Amino acid sequence: MENPFKNLDQPLQKVPHELKGKVMHDIAMAKLFMELAELFSYNIGHIIESVTNKRKK
Repeated sequence: MENPFKNLDQPLQKVPHELKGKVMHDIAMAKLFMELAELFSYNIGHIIESVTNKRKK
């Protein structure tokens, strides 16, 4: 098995545009899903903080 760390000092190679486009699309979709999940879920940290602040008063 070849040691992958030997290739760290080699110059970077060009990435095909199709692969780069697919990766960027996947990242955008993951970000969209995370934002939708945040929109439709409770922010537990904010809820706990607001409850504890109200109890202190």
